[in-house]
Amino acid sequence: MEVKHNNADQEHDPTGEYERLQELADSYISTGDYAKAQLCYEKAANLAPDESGPYLGLGVVALQNGLLEDAEIAFRVACRLDSACAGAYAGLGMVWQQKNDYQKAFDMYLKCLEHDTDNLIALLGLFQSSCQMGSFAKVIHYLEVYLNMHPGDTSVMFPLAALYMKEGRLEKSRKMLSELLAINPSHEDAANLLEELEHDLAGKVQEIASTAQRADQVTTGVQQ
Repeated sequence: MEVKHNNADQEHDPTGEYERLQELADSYISTGDYAKAQLCYEKAANLAPDESGPYLGLGVVALQNGLLEDAEIAFRVACRLDSACAGAYAGLGMVWQQKNDYQKAFDMYLKCLEHDTDNLIALLGLFQSSCQMGSFAKVIHYLEVYLNMHPGDTSVMFPLAALYMKEGRLEKSRKMLSELLAINPSHEDAANLLEELEHDLAGKVQEIASTAQRADQVTTGVQQ
């Protein structure tokens, strides 16, 4: 990925034109017109070479086009220009996740959340990466923090309930799933997981009851 800097462009309108190009590029991204978005981001980078925004946008375009190496370069430039650019760290997380390097993806998503605890892309990416690695403690913490700030967000409630279940925190998982289904009764995955969970809980209750019964029998035998 190469952005050519044009001094004449920089002398034109370093503020208004740059912002106009960024907004135009973002609108092209939202409609899936990545070719036009790329042109606008490149022009914006010419106007403001020290701004991270255009490179963040170019990384998104490259990622959408499946150009992982170009995306990584663009996101790294954005991070160099702005060490607190949460979106760039999330972008690097997506790059590494697509390369199946889940530890690096996990680290980048965490870095993103250090700067933006509300970043839903990083939260869900962290969840997906943690599932691949079998490490859940950190992602549970960030999902809980997000949900405390955004109660009722079902896109986070479901993965959190799934993680509670994986961690053996069955009652917390059941409570979360019940709350989710109260908000969205048609959420099939939540309904299926709750059914599976209640089956597991019923089995545990039966196991505990059987153990208690055996203990009573042993105690009675000893007393006799």
